[in-house]
Amino acid sequence: MLVHGLGGSATNWTDVMGLLRDRVDAHAPDLPGFGWSPPPPDANYSPESHARTVVDVIESTVGEPVHLMGNSLGGAVATLIAARRPDLVRTLTLVSPALPVYRPRATNAHLPALAFPFIGQRLLRRLGRFPVEARVRATIALCFADPSRVPPQRFEEALTEASRRARLDYDADAMLESLRALLTSYFRRGPATLWHAAAQVQAPTLLIYGLRDKLVDPRTSAKAARTFRRSQLLVLPGSGHVAQMEHPELVAAAVRKFIDRVGSRDIDLRPVREQHLARKAEML
Repeated sequence: MLVHGLGGSATNWTDVMGLLRDRVDAHAPDLPGFGWSPPPPDANYSPESHARTVVDVIESTVGEPVHLMGNSLGGAVATLIAARRPDLVRTLTLVSPALPVYRPRATNAHLPALAFPFIGQRLLRRLGRFPVEARVRATIALCFADPSRVPPQRFEEALTEASRRARLDYDADAMLESLRALLTSYFRRGPATLWHAAAQVQAPTLLIYGLRDKLVDPRTSAKAARTFRRSQLLVLPGSGHVAQMEHPELVAAAVRKFIDRVGSRDIDLRPVREQHLARKAEML
């Protein structure tokens, strides 16, 4: 189960899914408000709400523990799922997960500005005046270390998708509200923090960071490797924020090796499943 990042869609995983098709039966949902999914009925774009959506997809579509992967916002969502529903996660792979950092850099300082009410809408309206192709190229330049690595076919697909989404009346809301909810979660304290959730993850975890990431500080990788209990860390020197798109062969090879080494073992998830059911019964 592969979860895309902020402003992305299921197609962010197309190349990795193709490279792993002989090893896993892959599913990549569009989070509510993104891709082809409609906005959530309750207008809740929080990471927790996105996590509940993915849990519903796992339970209804797969019905058994999955190899869960997430990029950026999808990495935060996947972390919450692995922490709170360990019975559903066999392994966890995170590509530049959007875990809390408190020192913006010059390359991502626009994100807090977008999160402010009125300012964010104004900035997006101003951005909307630029041609769609210019916006797509700007997004690629922000997310890729080397924009020339985008194949022409993928660029045309991104252009078509951006043109379609520009006509949707909820496109800006999905982007802004998801960003605001994510940044708001950064300032929680105690058990509600994403770092606390990361420390609770029991599944073997593969962490993949791009050393030239402009959005998630790659220095966060050291803290992530210390926080996730059973983690392996892979840093790609020539990659940006979306390594699964910029270097799909490297990411797929790392995931294949990771799954073959730790994910194919006969892991007995009955104890954690029983614990989850017991907690659910207590809540009822």
